[in-house]
Amino acid sequence: MITPVMPTYARADLAFEKGEGPYLYAQGGRRFLDFGTGIAVNTLGHSHPHLVKKLTEQVEKLWHTSNLYRIPGQEKLAERLVANSFADTVFFCNSGAEANEAGIKMLRRYQHVAGNPDKNRILVATNAFHGRTLGTLTAGYSDKYREGFGPMPDGFDRVAFGNLNELRNAITPNTGGILIEPIQGEGGICRPPEGYLEGVRKAADEFGMLVMFDEVQTGIGRTGKLFAYEWSDMVPDIISSAKGLGGGFPVGALLANEKAASAIPAGMHGTTFGGNPLAMAAANAVLDEVLKPGFMDHVLEMSRLIIDGLEVIERKHPGFIEEVRGMGLLLGMKTKPANVDVVAKLRELNLLTVPAGDNVVRILPPLNITKTHVDEALVAIDAAAAALGK
Repeated sequence: MITPVMPTYARADLAFEKGEGPYLYAQGGRRFLDFGTGIAVNTLGHSHPHLVKKLTEQVEKLWHTSNLYRIPGQEKLAERLVANSFADTVFFCNSGAEANEAGIKMLRRYQHVAGNPDKNRILVATNAFHGRTLGTLTAGYSDKYREGFGPMPDGFDRVAFGNLNELRNAITPNTGGILIEPIQGEGGICRPPEGYLEGVRKAADEFGMLVMFDEVQTGIGRTGKLFAYEWSDMVPDIISSAKGLGGGFPVGALLANEKAASAIPAGMHGTTFGGNPLAMAAANAVLDEVLKPGFMDHVLEMSRLIIDGLEVIERKHPGFIEEVRGMGLLLGMKTKPANVDVVAKLRELNLLTVPAGDNVVRILPPLNITKTHVDEALVAIDAAAAALGK
C-alpha cells in the first residue's frame, strides 16, 4: 500500500526536530554533524540568529503579494547581486530547476530576437545535472532520470565535459547557446581542465552564442567566491542560482547581462511565488553574512583543513579514498567502497554527507564552520575508513 507521502525518495529512517549551527538533532535527541546541509543549501547552518531575526521580522509584516507589484526586498537583493557579479539584472523564482528553465528560455529567445530563429539548439555536457523538469532533465545527462517520461523536449546536443575540441566540433549553424556547470556537483564534484571555461567563452563569442553557467550548487560562497565563475578568466552571460541563496528558504535567481536579458520583455516569463517578501528577507540575510569582509577567506581556510585531513586519511587507509575533489566547501571524496555504504557508515557515526555520481561522497558543510567542526568530521571519516577501507 502506498504511503500518504508519495515514495519518491529512499529516505533514511531519521526525522530531525531541530537544528543549531552545524548540528541537527533527531527525534530522541541524537545529534548529527551536518556536512550535507540539505544538499548545499544551509549556507549558514541551522537557526542562524541573523537569518531567524530577519525572517521573523518579515513573517510578522508580509508574506506574499505577487509580482504584479513592486517588492522592495527584490530590488535590494537584485542590486546587491548585480554589484557583486557580472550581471546587470536578476529574475527571482523558487528553485534551481526554475532558474535553469528561465535560462534555457533566455538562451533560445535571444537568438530569436537577434534574427536567428534557427539557432535554437543548446550544447550541454556529459554527467550534467540541471533539475527535474522535462526541459532540465533533457539538458541533464542521466538516462535513469528520464526513463518513462518521454517524449523529451528536443534542442540539446551533448558533448564531453572538459573537452574543448569536442565542444567546438559540435557547433553547427543551429547552435545558439552553451549550458554547463563550472564545477559539476551531482556528477561527482568534477572540475574542468585549466583553460576550458575560457575556451568555452571564446568559442561562444566566435560563433555568436551565449554562455550560461548553472551555479545552483556552486554559488553563494560555496567555492570560496560568491560565484564559481570568478575563479576563471571568463565571464558568462547568464548564471542560475538557488540552494544556498536562501540559506534553507526556497529561492532561485537568474542573473544575466543586459544583452541576454533584453530578449525577455514584460509578459514573456513569470512566476507566482518567486521573489516573495519572505524569500527576499532570507536571501538578503544570507548575503549580509556571506558578503562580510573575510568570510570567503574563512571558507578557503576551512577547505584547506578538510582537504589536508582527507589526504592524511587517504595515506593512512589506502583502501578507502581514491581521490579528493573540489574547491572551497564544495568537496568530495571518490571512495573505493560504494559511496552509499560510506554515507551510511558516516551516518552511524553521526556525520551527515551526500552521495554523488562517480562513486563520490560529497562534503558540503555550512560555510561558517570552525576548526572544531572540521576535526570532529575528520574523526568520523577516519573511523569509517578503518571500518570500510579493507
